[in-house]
Amino acid sequence: MSLSKFESMLKTDKVYFFDSSEFEEIIHHYIDNGRHSLAKKAVKLGLEQHPSSVLLRLLKAELYIFEDKIVEAKKLLNELQALEPTNEEVYIQKAAVFSKEDKHKEAIESLKIALDYTDDIADVTSLLAMEYLFLDNFEDARLNFAKCLEVDFEDYSSLYNVVYCFDMDEKHAEAIVFLKSYIDKNPYCEIAWHQLGRQYMVLKNYEEALTAFDYAVIIDESFIGGYIEKAKTLEELERYGEAIENYMVTVELDDPTAYVYLRVGECYLNLNMFSKAVEFYKKATNEDPLLDKAWLALTEVYFQKEDFSKSLYYMKKVLSIDEFNPMYWRKYGEINLKLSFFEEAINAFKKCLSLDDKSLEIWVALVDIQYFIGHFEEALASLVQAKNFYKETAEIEYRFFGLLLHMDKQEEGLLHLKNALALDFEFHTVIKELYAGLFKMDEVIEIIENFPSVK
Repeated sequence: MSLSKFESMLKTDKVYFFDSSEFEEIIHHYIDNGRHSLAKKAVKLGLEQHPSSVLLRLLKAELYIFEDKIVEAKKLLNELQALEPTNEEVYIQKAAVFSKEDKHKEAIESLKIALDYTDDIADVTSLLAMEYLFLDNFEDARLNFAKCLEVDFEDYSSLYNVVYCFDMDEKHAEAIVFLKSYIDKNPYCEIAWHQLGRQYMVLKNYEEALTAFDYAVIIDESFIGGYIEKAKTLEELERYGEAIENYMVTVELDDPTAYVYLRVGECYLNLNMFSKAVEFYKKATNEDPLLDKAWLALTEVYFQKEDFSKSLYYMKKVLSIDEFNPMYWRKYGEINLKLSFFEEAINAFKKCLSLDDKSLEIWVALVDIQYFIGHFEEALASLVQAKNFYKETAEIEYRFFGLLLHMDKQEEGLLHLKNALALDFEFHTVIKELYAGLFKMDEVIEIIENFPSVK
């Protein structure tokens, strides 16, 4: 009634009288609905009719804070603190100002004062806990969220936050003790059972996790998160058929998601049911065409089946979504190599290097392809660059040996052979495959046979 009357007044330019509590309700309504301009009008009119109302002035301060008018908010709050030094809302609003300024320790001190005067312990304690979170003080944050649960054990937001703090401190065993204690008080809370299962999952105690998730979905048969976590646990236990059943329950309960289809595809792949895996991977791409993991899964399936043309097709889809992932370029290079598309493979491995994947495997792959297609100068240049990152590495030294001998630089090449043998003598039996002809040379045979480690 008050709200209709107020909005009618705004439309007609008539001025109606409201008591201060009516203005407070109207202003709270507009703030809660994000209609700050109307809230400001209500504050203005309210203070015109009730200029001494502290609560209306506090709401004015709250709007100042929303609008980042920190100076104005501070001035008004200081005035109100002088008027009502035991009003907890003043200290709560001052804490909000400090928090805006990233002065979280000051915010905490202000909220501690508010606790001395408030009747609503849980709300202030929750705000206090959030300030500790801003400081990454997870211990004190957790203790304060736990106090909120003591006031209202169905405060599930605080329950989640308690577990979050345990997670951030990696105190999973302690989290389990806490959740079990909570479940003793509230045994039919599916959220608590779900969180308990998650903690067991982190500790790789999959049987206990499965039991917890079972309770979660028994309590709430429509608890999608419970079924997903249960399915993930069944995957870890290699019970893929049951995992599929639980994933598919979520599809019956709600709209299907690409993630669920992707996981179902992975389960079928683990069951060696390739056609079913492909079917669900494709469903995942239909649900979310930008899910690179689904396209990558198709890439891997066809790569394993040695259908490299299809694998390349799907790999290009992956790169069209994320062209800055060096692991994707590495896979792209591997596929092109299988198809003997050497220039494309070279470009792919160079792309890896440009994206800071300078692992030894990438350098070696690049050099070997350049050597194989006869680009000896380029291969040598790549080896020189690789040596900057891998100074004393047998795989690099053996390749210097092979390249330099092919480029008629025998003296230098044999020197690198000796370095390579000193670094890893046994590896010369592996590298023979790449430079088979060179290992038949008399000079090479003599160096290897007379190398100190052989005697």
